[in-house]
Amino acid sequence: MATPTSGDTQNLLDDLQQQGYAVLPEFLSSAQLQQVNQCYDEMLGSHSGRNNFEGMQTERIYTLVARHRIFQDIAEDPRIMALCDALLMPNYQLTANQAIVIGPGETPQPWHTDDSFYPIPRPRPMISLSTIVAVEDFTAENGGTQIIPGSHLWSDEEIAGDYHAGDNERDPQFSARLSGMSLSVAMPAGSCLVFAGTLLHRGGENNSKATRRAFSNQYCEPWARPQENFFLAIPPAEVAKMSAKIQSLLGYSIHPPFMGQVSASHPLKALAADFVPPAYRR
Repeated sequence: MATPTSGDTQNLLDDLQQQGYAVLPEFLSSAQLQQVNQCYDEMLGSHSGRNNFEGMQTERIYTLVARHRIFQDIAEDPRIMALCDALLMPNYQLTANQAIVIGPGETPQPWHTDDSFYPIPRPRPMISLSTIVAVEDFTAENGGTQIIPGSHLWSDEEIAGDYHAGDNERDPQFSARLSGMSLSVAMPAGSCLVFAGTLLHRGGENNSKATRRAFSNQYCEPWARPQENFFLAIPPAEVAKMSAKIQSLLGYSIHPPFMGQVSASHPLKALAADFVPPAYRR
């Protein structure tokens, strides 16, 4: 993994502050990209989306960190951790960790922000930081992610008031206005788009005859409830085998003074093979 320099991190932070997004070229090594594609070849085929937001022609595979070590390594990439260190409070968490594979014929996703479910008035600082990593080339034709530069600074009124993901499907004027301001992010496989959780974006329509493979890691403030419940999704015995950083990202940490405690104990104690919750000890 590449080690970030202070200059690299600052340049990315400047882009995030000014336009709401930044692109990290060659984020994945060729070996990592090959391994991820191999995993996808083995996993894909039975994870179709269930609604227009997930995408009826899109496959989503959740909790990637539990499926192969490669996804753990990428989730704690030092370049992304440096951004999280600068933008979020200590003990930030992984909030979403999923493959997103847009198939041929997919329609545009509704415009949305990744932290819209935190009911705090805008404009405001981001509560989460998102990444989308291209596992195949992103183009305007195959569903490359579309963004609205600068929208991370918009107020609630500027994004149609009481905004919730999917509401704009019923407001053609809203969708048309955003489409006219949008940028389709074209980037080669292995690149990473990183953006504020307050930035309006969507998966584009896929007019090609091939898929657009990607995955998204998202990180949130330690006091915010994560989208994925990793405590139930990954058995503690498996978490115990993971790195200390991944354990922390999955919520096995304390946000001072005691948020996340387990019956007044540190949650890492729950990873011991002989752990019994205090309420059940006799």
